[in-house]
Amino acid sequence: MKSPDSRTFFAGIDGRTDTQIPDWYAERTADSQSMSFADAVRTLPRAVDTSVAYRNHYTDEWVETDRFNAVVEPTRLRAQAFGEAAADPLFHVPSDSYTILNPVDVYAPLEDVLRENDLDGRSLGEVMFGEIRQYRGGGEVHMDVMFDGLEVRLPGRSAPITMGLTSGYDFFGGHAVYVEGFAQDGYCQNSIRSLTDKEAIKHVGELKEFRSWWETILAQIELIADDLFAFIRDAQEATIDFTTVPFDVIEFYELLAFPTYLADRAGADAEANADDPFEIDMWTLHSGATYALTHFFTGKEGSALDGYVRTANDVLFNPEATVERVEQAYEQELHASEESTQVALDDEHGLARIERVRRSIRSDVEQFESREAALRERFQAAVEQ
Repeated sequence: MKSPDSRTFFAGIDGRTDTQIPDWYAERTADSQSMSFADAVRTLPRAVDTSVAYRNHYTDEWVETDRFNAVVEPTRLRAQAFGEAAADPLFHVPSDSYTILNPVDVYAPLEDVLRENDLDGRSLGEVMFGEIRQYRGGGEVHMDVMFDGLEVRLPGRSAPITMGLTSGYDFFGGHAVYVEGFAQDGYCQNSIRSLTDKEAIKHVGELKEFRSWWETILAQIELIADDLFAFIRDAQEATIDFTTVPFDVIEFYELLAFPTYLADRAGADAEANADDPFEIDMWTLHSGATYALTHFFTGKEGSALDGYVRTANDVLFNPEATVERVEQAYEQELHASEESTQVALDDEHGLARIERVRRSIRSDVEQFESREAALRERFQAAVEQ
């Protein structure tokens, strides 16, 4: 993933909480200072709007317009005015319908909700930790927020999968703010993103009442842990025998439209972590994909990453559709390269072998579908409460 301009680690909701970062995460932050979440949010660049003018080339005059406003960072305006070195204060020049949502507008209500909700007798504000990443001079921000103790523990692993959320915003006309379910696998430091549908607010309309919004989202996050464990357990039972299909592990990821550099990393990780490198279960294949995306993806956070994350999550949550997608991609490649009757015959044999794998996985997939439907129903119930 593209390196951020800055990265801030946080632990605890404010200076009154004594939050200990879990050992598996402390190793990652050993060379960095952390601060409270409240302090981290209040150090983020904010935005205000100011008037815009255009130059009339015939009169050499500047004419102000009410149809647009410049979105700028106020402390950088001051630094510019006094000749001090500072980043460019201008973020964006949107129309007059643009609504600015500053970090405190969005995340101060989250702080209140976290203080008032608990996990095993401790407020969520006491067990929260994570990081904030800034891009484009702080005009684009993404953060991972996790809760120590809200977790999935897999047999044989020393570190848990810790649940939380990813949120962010930008001042460039994209999402004013978004949030989605997130987990971090402490065993391998893999990020498991998009565990819930992304909730997003645009830069238009009235300011949202964020308190109830955060309450609904947190209710969903707390539902995920048990279901994630069940999905992983079932995915460990669904396997692909790579000695019986016409592609290897790396080609499996390439058929899922992963670029070769990511497919190479994903395939190597899946084979290294599989009990049998020739017959790999869908959880291990999913973990290989998240390993590649977490540690080697060279694009930007946001839409450039989201598509690959959805594909990786389908390996875990929708294995039959994943194999069907592989089958279709393989067939398309074959049709593009057919040169002889013998090649066509071999192709048919290869497709038949993939179809047998899909039928085998389909026999196990009903439990996935019923659990996914139940999870959606519980999410909806949480929204309607």
